[in-house]
Amino acid sequence: MEKIRLGFVPSHRVPFDEDWAVEMRRRTLEVLGRLEEVEVVVPGPDLTPGGLVRDDEDAEKVVKLFQEAEVEGLIIGTMTFGDEVSAVHVAEELAVPVLLFGTKEGPFVGDGRRRSDSFCGTLSVSSGLYRRKVPFTFLGVTFPEEPEFAEYVRKFAGTCMAVREFLGARIGLVGPRPERFETCAYDELPLIEQFGQRVVPLSLLDLFTAVREISDDDPEVVSIVRDIRERAEVEVSDEVLVKSAKLELALKDFAGRKGLSGMGVQCWTAVEEEYGISPCLAMGRLTDQGIMCACEVDILGVLTMLIQYSASMKRTVPHFIDWTIRHQEDEDTFLAWHCGNAPMSLAGGPICIRGHSILDALLGEERVGGTAEMQLKPGAVTLNRLVEYEGRFKLLVARGEIAPSDQKLRGSWAWVKVPDLDGLYRTLVEEGFVHHASLVHGDLTWEIREFCKFAGIEVVEV
Repeated sequence: MEKIRLGFVPSHRVPFDEDWAVEMRRRTLEVLGRLEEVEVVVPGPDLTPGGLVRDDEDAEKVVKLFQEAEVEGLIIGTMTFGDEVSAVHVAEELAVPVLLFGTKEGPFVGDGRRRSDSFCGTLSVSSGLYRRKVPFTFLGVTFPEEPEFAEYVRKFAGTCMAVREFLGARIGLVGPRPERFETCAYDELPLIEQFGQRVVPLSLLDLFTAVREISDDDPEVVSIVRDIRERAEVEVSDEVLVKSAKLELALKDFAGRKGLSGMGVQCWTAVEEEYGISPCLAMGRLTDQGIMCACEVDILGVLTMLIQYSASMKRTVPHFIDWTIRHQEDEDTFLAWHCGNAPMSLAGGPICIRGHSILDALLGEERVGGTAEMQLKPGAVTLNRLVEYEGRFKLLVARGEIAPSDQKLRGSWAWVKVPDLDGLYRTLVEEGFVHHASLVHGDLTWEIREFCKFAGIEVVEV
């Protein structure tokens, strides 16, 4: 599993109890060392007295240490009252996500004096961050051994991962967006200006040229076809599987050469018309390999998937969906659906490789094979969608629960129950959200909400 490198700032103010500060630093590091999600960088006693940060000189040493280690997030903890100036300076210089916490008070010393005053000093640090408009997440005031400490740090690691993967991401644009899908339009300039991202185009001509240069008996093609047959029931010809495997390899090569985190693919309807298969199966398999693939050249959809995948610490992949219909009987349940692009790892039952359940009527069954139809596995899910209007980005954050069904529906799908579908749908309509979204298993609302804080994206939470 990939780890996030966090810099730990154990903040101390003289003349509070330095022995207590050193002890709290030790206890915090002990807990952090047990978390598989993070790698911790911290000043040692050889760098600063007691391995604490108490003044400007300590801060400058720690900034250099963290910069050389390329930390991707900061944990600022007030071991005692904490020195606000030095702690805030480290945060300013590093410009990475910040998690702030205070430590609980220990027993009074013999003459009734306080040991720590962290409860008070944490306010000094937080106000300094707020004053300088340095975004931060507040964990609370706690002893590190208490369960919420580790839980928050784990979640914060997911937030840091999302920030790391999102800012500066490269996204592939495979073909033009379909003419009738204005919903997938986007403005490239705000992506460049606000997030340092790059959209890398690939023409369908170049894609098909690359595909045709791969031989049908290429060992990788044979391996992909074998894997598909082992995992799914196949109702299409060998030719369709071979074509799908070659398309997967060509797109994967494009992603590797250009350093892409994902791509939007012109799946409606040029690939079917010119290449003779649906790309859904290949797209789902690429998503399963960590290359996010969204339909109909939906670039903001790809970025939504990337946020979810990264926030999960890359433990689970998302499914790019339509908000298709309300359940005929349960008014708070909707059908999360798409044509057959779900990653196989998300299947909650049998997988069937078939033709496209919509385009077959338009293009003919012989040209639309290559969808992976399945019901998604049950469980809690997070629902998100990124949109941009007039240079302002906002992200929908909602949650639901996939309920298993004995129905046999086409495409890749799940019935998702939410607390208030009317309220959610009204928000989609009135806030300008589109008919595409992304679904990921697990409740990642905290991680994604905090990600938005650090990325400068407005949260629309339902």
